[in-house]
Amino acid sequence: MTDYLEAFGELVGIVARLRAPDGCPWDREQTHQSLREGLLEECYEVLGALDEMDAAKLREELGDLLLHVVFQAQIAGEAGEFTLAEVISGINRKLISRHPHVFAAKKVKDAGEVVLHWEKLKKAERGEAVSALDSVPEQMPSLAYGQSVQARAARLGFDWEDTGGVIEKLVEEAGEFQDAPDTASRQREFGDLLFTMVNLGRRLGIDSETALREANRRFYRRFKRMEELTGERGRSFGEMNPREQNVLWEEAKRTVG
Repeated sequence: MTDYLEAFGELVGIVARLRAPDGCPWDREQTHQSLREGLLEECYEVLGALDEMDAAKLREELGDLLLHVVFQAQIAGEAGEFTLAEVISGINRKLISRHPHVFAAKKVKDAGEVVLHWEKLKKAERGEAVSALDSVPEQMPSLAYGQSVQARAARLGFDWEDTGGVIEKLVEEAGEFQDAPDTASRQREFGDLLFTMVNLGRRLGIDSETALREANRRFYRRFKRMEELTGERGRSFGEMNPREQNVLWEEAKRTVG
């Protein structure tokens, strides 16, 4: 524990030094808002390390993300908004209050009951007038946001009885998309179709954001291989007909997976 505290204290000291009057000009110019893009980028880089199951990369990216947490708290402290100690104390209190089965006498039978009790505690903290969905950040990527709000609703009992019902809904939404009379209607129905696909993935234990990221990477690898094969054979990709392109696509799939 001492090693962790010392290392964390050193990080806090470094950030404070960078923000000092004689510190780094760039760091001193930063604000809560100017760091937003970098913070989001670091979150995605952490996700990328998790997708790749690369422990060394994950360690590095978590460090970059932790830097942003400390940096934001340093800026807030300088402005008299809040301190890093208050950030840490706040999450400590929240974890203890939402785990009475660990830190108090509350008994639970399994993880499912833990999740249900967690939602009840959050509801009590927010008050009855606040929706259970309000704590899901709207700034999340749309697939992840859809999965989160669906999961919140499901914890409160609003869910399909079985996966078959979701598949039937998916077929229904596909038909409505096909019958949409104009662009605005098609966009609306396409959104409903995607939302239902996310719901199906959630029911099957599939994370929609991860699934799409993996599909994007597969497409990138395969298309890049198609370009390489085309160049090796002295051809121009644009001059190939659809049948030739499909043959090349299948070859690329066998080569890079």
